[in-house]
Amino acid sequence: MIIGLNVIGFRAGAWGGVETYFKNIFHYLQRIDKTNKYLLLCDRNNSTEFPITNHAFMLQQYDLARPSLPWFARAVLRRALGIDLLKPVLNGLKLDVIHHPFTVLNPRGLNTPSVLTFWDMQQEFYPQFFSSFELHLRKKTYEPSAKEATRIIVSSEFTKQCLVERYKILSEKIDVIYIGYGPEYGVIDDFDALRKVKSKYNLTRPFLYFPAATWPHKNHKTLLSALKLLKDKHSFDGLLVLTGIAKKAQNEILEEIARLGLTEMVRILGYLSYDELPYLYNLARMMVFPSLFEGFGIPLVEAMACGCPVLCSNVTSIPEVVGNAGVMFDPLSSEDMAQKIWAVWNDDRRLAELRALGTEQVKKFNWEETARKTVGVYEKVSAG
Repeated sequence: MIIGLNVIGFRAGAWGGVETYFKNIFHYLQRIDKTNKYLLLCDRNNSTEFPITNHAFMLQQYDLARPSLPWFARAVLRRALGIDLLKPVLNGLKLDVIHHPFTVLNPRGLNTPSVLTFWDMQQEFYPQFFSSFELHLRKKTYEPSAKEATRIIVSSEFTKQCLVERYKILSEKIDVIYIGYGPEYGVIDDFDALRKVKSKYNLTRPFLYFPAATWPHKNHKTLLSALKLLKDKHSFDGLLVLTGIAKKAQNEILEEIARLGLTEMVRILGYLSYDELPYLYNLARMMVFPSLFEGFGIPLVEAMACGCPVLCSNVTSIPEVVGNAGVMFDPLSSEDMAQKIWAVWNDDRRLAELRALGTEQVKKFNWEETARKTVGVYEKVSAG
């Protein structure tokens, strides 16, 4: 087979878990697939983001990155005349399968059979978190892409059920393939290195850790309310450490921290490089994950791999990923959140138990297995 991997439009450092997924799947496909040939379709300015280590993988570069004149011309023609300049270009490639890893087909209407990795449809559940433009764009692209795709890969049974129930996609067309975690995520016994990271970020007190871009659905504000309850009711003196890209809710979160008088208790570190994240998981007393909506939830797996106890929401895909290895709470209730945090924070035996359960649960998530099952989907599509 000749397989196209379509990452045209990808923006490095801006896509969070989706970026983590594709970079890992690309790496592990090169490791495990010695049979098929691959053509990575990407913007020229992103080509260095995807190192090639297998001679059966080749780059096909385009000058369509945003913002640029070709990108603008493509957008204008699509909007005004319904003509996509990319369509005849990709139709001219001799591919057996083309994989679109970012929820939408880019573009739709290609002649080549397609695999679509569909991440989530959060807008169907929380439309209030999206602008009218973004809602319109998703309505125009998400469901049509899912219906047109030859096969769909999802990272959880929850997302599969969403597709079946909301978009009426046939269950038989959807493959659930869990994603993995990198070898850098594990228990770190280099105490000097841990001390350096601890000193660098002035983490002088035990801390709760929440790694998430500041999107509204990540639910930082309810976590802050829970922290306020812990402070007022229990004289909680730990830290809350936040990492992640600054997004739509950033200013609201900063205002809420000041309003609640939590400035001395919250440490915002912003976006950290991937090589530092395992140290934060290892240093944390526990990770708290109050998200309202997840198609998977990569930090859950990373935390368990690092031996970091997990407290998390009891909604969407999160219980599926964590299994019995986490303590769950109602993400809409700051009281329930605070109660669960306080109970586990003060129970060393429970913390040790959660570490052990997480180490077992995380065995379900392996990038090589993800890559093998993904090749299996390509084979299904190619066989017709």
